[in-house]
Amino acid sequence: MADCVSKVELTVSCTDLLDKDVGSKSDPLCVLLQSAGGDKWTELGRTERVKNTASPSFSQRLRLDYHFETVQNLKLGVYDIDNSSADLSDDDYLGGVELTLGQIVSSKTVTRPLQLKKGKPAGKGTITVTAEEIRDNRAIILELEAKKLDKKDTFGKSDPFLEFFKEGDDGKWKLVHRTEVVKNNLNPTWKSFSVSLQTFCSCDLEKPLKVDCSDYDSDGSHDLIGSFTTKVSEFLKAAGGSSVEFDCVHPEKLKKKKGYKNSGVVYVKSCKLVADYSFLDFVMGGCQVNFTVGIDFTGSNGDPRSPNSLHYMSPDGLNQYLSALWSVGQVIQDYDSDKLFPAFGFGAKLPPDFQAAHHEFALNFNPANPFCQGIEGIVDAYRRVLPQIRLSGPTNFSPIINHVASIASTAAQANTASQYFVLLILTDGEITDFDQTRDAVVRASRLPLSIIIVGVGPADFKAMELLDGDDGVLRSTVGEAISRDIVQFVPFRDFKDAPKTALAQSVLAEVPKQLVSYFKMRGLGPVNQAASKP
Repeated sequence: MADCVSKVELTVSCTDLLDKDVGSKSDPLCVLLQSAGGDKWTELGRTERVKNTASPSFSQRLRLDYHFETVQNLKLGVYDIDNSSADLSDDDYLGGVELTLGQIVSSKTVTRPLQLKKGKPAGKGTITVTAEEIRDNRAIILELEAKKLDKKDTFGKSDPFLEFFKEGDDGKWKLVHRTEVVKNNLNPTWKSFSVSLQTFCSCDLEKPLKVDCSDYDSDGSHDLIGSFTTKVSEFLKAAGGSSVEFDCVHPEKLKKKKGYKNSGVVYVKSCKLVADYSFLDFVMGGCQVNFTVGIDFTGSNGDPRSPNSLHYMSPDGLNQYLSALWSVGQVIQDYDSDKLFPAFGFGAKLPPDFQAAHHEFALNFNPANPFCQGIEGIVDAYRRVLPQIRLSGPTNFSPIINHVASIASTAAQANTASQYFVLLILTDGEITDFDQTRDAVVRASRLPLSIIIVGVGPADFKAMELLDGDDGVLRSTVGEAISRDIVQFVPFRDFKDAPKTALAQSVLAEVPKQLVSYFKMRGLGPVNQAASKP
């Protein structure tokens, strides 16, 4: 799973609450609940009680973990507290609201009318919720060199590398970064590197750090040249132009050798702290995540009227294609403000003439305006189009990838972190234009685009796994390597018996990292930096 677990803090205020107290205003408190499935809700926290007001601003923030890849259903309830018991069942309910955390973070601030129950407003009462991410979003960038390191190899000079450790809560040293090896050099300069401050020193500039300089041996028996202890605040003196140097000391030599000073000196050439933006920084800073769907209508799916077909609608109106679309779409739709999603089909012959197969047709048969309203709109268009088309072939992915890539390419010219694109391709299998698709993916890796492929049905998905370069680097037909990993493939069958949300969690877990890696590669920060920073 992606390590996109951020902590989010919600600030709540209300206006025009109902008066439940005779002769004075209510004494409100707000409670935050998260859905635990079905009708079960778990309390995550509550604000303080504010006395005698119909329009409270609560100072107590409500904290919770944020996961992009799941729909986190929340309920905020406001109560008039007239006693000292923690139990709310004996207090008057002033109204509540149900929201998803995705809706709150993508808008940054949300105002909604309070309801006593569904469809019954709580007078004129409103609630406003603002989200803020809690973290130190800095990274440290370091460049180091060494002079006069001890020679450790019988033939030739040492092959030095550095390892950085921070002190854990248990007092043990934890490795946080390892540099590259500089071959055959007693005066090496290592490449500049960047590590998040959280990883490097737990955001504590005074936390003890240990640095080992060792001589690399291919059999893994690296020889220690020397060590030193320090802290980030020492490194940062280099930022002010001071010379920062450390004696590299070998503990054995220190014991045995009289007059031993060091086994070389490590110098900090440069050190600085920079903003290291997260997925939430970009989303809360105004980045829209645009969602596009491509659905496979090739003949290998089987005649939609036959119960064996992958496009066959079960009595409950679903099939694997729609289940996958619902699962992924429900998460993503919260991040797109207009909820208009372009949806395409490929591999079918279309009315009226049913001539050549189309590899990228608008699901609503309106090429000038292929947008569907919400995930429901895509599902409706799919159900309408299915009886009208003839399944055909071959299975070509490159046209739809190139179509979305051309839109992403136009958006990228704005040189701002305002748009990112996610293309969901639902397919039953073997890809015919593998080489063209490979080239399209390598080109798209330089654009604000992620591609999610869900394999439906029992086929062998070997080619898909090659596109999802987890086990090696994907290259184009002319050998150009992908600039960042943008394809995520999963077979739907792996999730058949899993909870409904599991598929989305698996395929969307990588998207936050992919979005951040793109804007980092382009050197772009959030559009609205003020909005993305507390």
